[in-house]
Amino acid sequence: MKRIAGMLLVVLAVAGVLWADSALSITGAGATFPYPMYSKWFDEYHKKNSNLEINYQSIGSGGGIKQVTEGTVDFGATDGPMNDDQLKAYQDKHGFGILHFPTVLGADVPAYNIPGITAELNFTQDAIAGIFLGKITKWNDPAISGPNKGVNLPANEIVVVHRSEGSGTTYIWTDYLSKVSEEWKTKVGKGASVNWPVGLGAKGNESVAGTIKNTPNSFGYVELIYAIQNNMPYGRVRNSSGVFVKADLASVTAAAAGASKNMPDDFRVSITDAPGKTAYPISSFTWLLVPAKFSDATKRDAIKGFVKWMLADGQNYTEALSYAKLPKEVVVKELKALNSVQ
Repeated sequence: MKRIAGMLLVVLAVAGVLWADSALSITGAGATFPYPMYSKWFDEYHKKNSNLEINYQSIGSGGGIKQVTEGTVDFGATDGPMNDDQLKAYQDKHGFGILHFPTVLGADVPAYNIPGITAELNFTQDAIAGIFLGKITKWNDPAISGPNKGVNLPANEIVVVHRSEGSGTTYIWTDYLSKVSEEWKTKVGKGASVNWPVGLGAKGNESVAGTIKNTPNSFGYVELIYAIQNNMPYGRVRNSSGVFVKADLASVTAAAAGASKNMPDDFRVSITDAPGKTAYPISSFTWLLVPAKFSDATKRDAIKGFVKWMLADGQNYTEALSYAKLPKEVVVKELKALNSVQ
């Protein structure tokens, strides 16, 4: 009996070694904008594929682009597509390209903390640009109070909060501001990192949300889900049709409607300040960055398997976390592009 028990222990030990050898770990890093979604996806996918662990660091889009280019992670993630220079740098380093795969749609929202004010405020393009340019400094400025009749806004100084590191959430915000404000476009411009005229910096959507929540009279931008999770007031934004629109699933989907029909083959597209009365103007796709070629076929197949699942079953988890599903036309194009990953 002891001999049988001993043999069983040996068998179990060998099985454990074999399981450990077959377990696969994939690493990724980048955008904080979709982190709640990615965390949910990686957890659900692990339940279906217990031998696969996807470890993701929410460090910001700039960090994701940097790490995937350096080859220290298996994939990256970004809310602002890589520019031509970044794509060339990747190609030069690795000898092959990198592909953008849209995952979900989300939105940047103007969040605020004004003591005694719980109203859902309206913000014009000029007001948002003026606050971030440092030209509008008090909450009762006519540019803010005008579209918010009946709200007793205080004469308190506005504390501007922005991201401190390279960030796709910043890219979306500044891409929008560059479209609606010629002064912003000329003086500051768009990018994952910019020279901010005013404000306090905080790292990650999580920290920006926390800073706004803990700083009276503050105003800043966060991804929609962070505002919802932190129970933060956030405002409507006037769109290109002159309508004040709140960020939600319907208004973000409306912003993507035009882009989905004319999506470029490399998927690098901006949908900020989109046309349409119901479109929320600070909406965006967010992307996974997947190398076009892998030396490890097992990792390649695992990542391709996850992306296929994400484009199908994974989309069913999006709306519960306040992200919008990908348009079907985009999913079809992505599945075709996935076949090119070698």
